[in-house]
Amino acid sequence: KDLARPGEFTQSQTFDFEFTHVEKPYESYTGQNVKLRYFLRATVSRRLNDVVKEMDIVVHTLSTYPELNSSIKMEVGIEDCLHIEFEYNKSKYHLKDVIVGKIYFLLVRIKIKHMEIDIIKRETTGTGPNVYHENDTIAKYEIMDGAPVRGESIPIRLFLAGYELTPTMRDINKKFSVRYYLNLVLIDEEERRYFKQQEVVLWRKGDIVRKSMSHQAAIASQRFEGTSSHAEARTPSQPAENNSRQ
Repeated sequence: KDLARPGEFTQSQTFDFEFTHVEKPYESYTGQNVKLRYFLRATVSRRLNDVVKEMDIVVHTLSTYPELNSSIKMEVGIEDCLHIEFEYNKSKYHLKDVIVGKIYFLLVRIKIKHMEIDIIKRETTGTGPNVYHENDTIAKYEIMDGAPVRGESIPIRLFLAGYELTPTMRDINKKFSVRYYLNLVLIDEEERRYFKQQEVVLWRKGDIVRKSMSHQAAIASQRFEGTSSHAEARTPSQPAENNSRQ
């Protein structure tokens, strides 16, 4: 947008502007090797050097509840030593959600010291042979301390609201991806680690949509009250009160 014609500034001036129907398809993101940002840039062009000022804008992509959100159920283990079954209640979670699940021990012949579940963010940048992966452990949550026995069930309840998470991003502008994994880790008494990763999809809940709907309901209510007042204004018995309502 051109805000002013060529000329001189001799005093403070204010310029109004408006950008309408500008597509912002991606969410703002700052990672290890990539940054996606939206910003306003104001430029005053001069003969010698320009005056430039930028201001960042944070963009969030809001989503609705997914139509399909099946549970995750898998069996993993080591032959004749360990056999466990884990289950998560959903495969897609919003950023303030709670991960609920269970771990079943079907066979235990090694001495487990403790078990934890990790939230891992994997940032992938580049294309072809020049692909780089950055793994960042967002959270570690110990779900068991001590040796389990066969038939034991360990519950999982992990609250996501306390962690800095972003929605899952896949092939953003063919430049980068951000994926999240639940990493189940078992550690035995000899400090050997056994783990199994499972990808989960994170999305941002569209709270603003509900607010706008309530705002529309308020406007409709005001219109209804205005219609009622207008109808009352036609009643000759209360002219002064009705005129004040109008």
